[in-house]
Amino acid sequence: MKRAIVVGASSGIGREVARLLLAEGWHVGVAARRTILLEELKSEFPERVITSCIDVTEDMAVQKLHDLIGQLGGVGLFFYASGIGKQNMQLDTDTEERTVMTNSLGFVRMIDAVYNYMSVHQGGHIAVITSIAGTKGLGAAPSYSATKALQSTYIEALEQQARLRRLNIRFTDLRPGFVDTELLGKDKKYPMLMRTEVVAQQIVNAINSRKSVCVIDWRYRVLTFFWRLIPRYLWVRLKISNSA
Repeated sequence: MKRAIVVGASSGIGREVARLLLAEGWHVGVAARRTILLEELKSEFPERVITSCIDVTEDMAVQKLHDLIGQLGGVGLFFYASGIGKQNMQLDTDTEERTVMTNSLGFVRMIDAVYNYMSVHQGGHIAVITSIAGTKGLGAAPSYSATKALQSTYIEALEQQARLRRLNIRFTDLRPGFVDTELLGKDKKYPMLMRTEVVAQQIVNAINSRKSVCVIDWRYRVLTFFWRLIPRYLWVRLKISNSA
């Protein structure tokens, strides 16, 4: 039996990926803060969906994750899609701190929990949504771009550690650009905006292909390639108003 857990499955990419996994025959544990939206998924696949209310910033999050794994009977694929991010040109401290709490502390505690579980239960696959925003520091969204860089680096470090420890744990770092989800809001227009369904399918393809890193959409692969070539001296002088 194929068993997966999707954290951040109430909407957006997480929800669409959960649907695709269910279509492929997986049994899926779905977790998020908004359980009403999770129950809608369960009503569609009552025999193969287990729901859990998990806020990754709360101290009980790890215990709730272990409870969900137990109810599911194990986990072979862990897909992490939980996260927040806002443009913050005025550097509102509350926005920065909430972003760091969710995207850094919440991320690390959940990834650590499933990594340690898999290390003693025949391994598995950990796939996470980071972002192209982690490629460079974006002035429009300081904490968002910084935490996404942390996520990518953390996953890379764990992949190396798993090899050193000879653990059967695979990793996939998924880096989308602008995706038409609630995260972006409706008050701004974004270039190269991608549909959630298209991104979700590319994510599932990357997971099934066991890719280590996948920048979603060829346009963003080209964009980030050139971003990396820009010297710091020039980068900090560029006018980039939107975050990805």
